[in-house]
Amino acid sequence: MTDFLLSRRRLLVSAGAGVLGLTIVNTVSGCSGSEAPAASAPSGAASASMGGWERVSLSYVSAYLLIRGDEAAVVDLGTPGSGDAIGSALTAAGSGWGQVKHVILTHQHQDHVGGLPDVEPKVKATFYAGQDDVGSIVNAQQPLKPLADGDEVFGLQIVGTPGHTLGHISVFDPSTGTLVAGDALRTTEGLAGSDPQYTADLDQAAASLKKLAALDVRTILPGHGQPLTEGAADALRKLAGS
Repeated sequence: MTDFLLSRRRLLVSAGAGVLGLTIVNTVSGCSGSEAPAASAPSGAASASMGGWERVSLSYVSAYLLIRGDEAAVVDLGTPGSGDAIGSALTAAGSGWGQVKHVILTHQHQDHVGGLPDVEPKVKATFYAGQDDVGSIVNAQQPLKPLADGDEVFGLQIVGTPGHTLGHISVFDPSTGTLVAGDALRTTEGLAGSDPQYTADLDQAAASLKKLAALDVRTILPGHGQPLTEGAADALRKLAGS
């Protein structure tokens, strides 16, 4: 899916250790046809259950932050105009743009890469995407580093999960069992796989589910919907039929 329609302007609530502020952005209908309500800011306990990851709620889609030591990684950049919200979330988490060294894009759709023009000028970071999606991300100002299944970035395992797009990747943090699933998984109406109406290859998407179910997953951070912090492994295995 390459066509995206601008929808109404919405209040954007960025979430991290506390309420990070309000920004007006144009939302874009993209990978998920369902708009989940913007989440309230998670508590410290919720953040701990996410393995140290922080969610940035961008209306109906999420970006995720991981801060370790004096470096930070960002997974996905949301819709156009999301840069300020991500920056506010970094500040609230005790970091900032200067600490961001890694930006990983799970796939090419505009509601996950739309923030590229905002973010690129603010950081000195390597930008990554799945090797089969790199050529389709046209709003990048610098070359994207292609990633393949089994690659490692910032101690994170890259899992090739084609189906939603042919180059879709997920990010697995083996130290905490945290899976940042992009649109390979969604939780807008319970745990589900890639939305069929926006999926390039349903057979590949089903195979990717089985691959994810074989991981030692404790927390699922989806592109659309709330994080799943309890019973994630069992729910994922049941979904994959394994």
